[in-house]
Amino acid sequence: MENSQTISDGPRALLARAGQQPDHELDLAELALAFAALDRPRVGLDWYRDHLTLLCDEVTKVAADRDDGSVDDAASALSGVIAMRYGYQGDLLSFDDLQNANLMRVIDRRKGLPVSLAILYLHAGRSQGWTLSGLNFPGHFLIRLDRAGERAILDPFNGGIIRTPTDLRELLKSVAGIEAELEPAHYAPVSDRDVLIRLQSNIKIRHVKAERYGAALQILEDLLLLAPDEPSLWHEAGLLNAQTGNLTAAIKALEHVLTLGLSSQDAHRTATLLQRLKADQT
Repeated sequence: MENSQTISDGPRALLARAGQQPDHELDLAELALAFAALDRPRVGLDWYRDHLTLLCDEVTKVAADRDDGSVDDAASALSGVIAMRYGYQGDLLSFDDLQNANLMRVIDRRKGLPVSLAILYLHAGRSQGWTLSGLNFPGHFLIRLDRAGERAILDPFNGGIIRTPTDLRELLKSVAGIEAELEPAHYAPVSDRDVLIRLQSNIKIRHVKAERYGAALQILEDLLLLAPDEPSLWHEAGLLNAQTGNLTAAIKALEHVLTLGLSSQDAHRTATLLQRLKADQT
């Protein structure tokens, strides 16, 4: 669904409004641009919006010429336009470059992370009325295309190719260990809100590894605008604030976690950590 708000309102204002909307009303690509604009506030966005529209229009043309209603033809139209015509591929040489998670820079450079490239496929495919969703696959973001009773798993990082069960098993073992086996959860769809959390978490993780804790906390604060009721984000905010010595903020974040309906096990762990921080504060 098209989002009636624009980034001209301010990206954080847009994210905050989205945080009060149900997931099915979110405009995935526009919100990804909002996050990108936080890092590049002086760059205009009209060209990027126009490019996203162009991708949609090109997929429409290709589908009209050769689409027989099958899932294979839909997948071929997406990969043919996004990967082959416009050259979008995974960044194998500089995977950890922060630009790979910024949708504006992904469009500029025609390369990115699995999740940032997936947003292009999700946006263009849904504009055709096709059913696509991100998948809860560990370590390598994939998308699922459902059409006419058929299903295909696409790999945006590798040119939008269709992944077979054998491919998926090998991919899982490469990221989760040789003993790992495919489970139904690996095919489970994730919400668009979760897609955006995964996108920004790539940046946050790299900041943490580089000990840029202030930058990582800013990522979390921006994500909490979009997902104000996500316990894992509040928990991370508590841990990072504790890491930087801001015990007051850490305690406040963890106290909020306990109001968000955790499992008894998670609630116990959080309460134990909270008691320890309060003891350290005195």
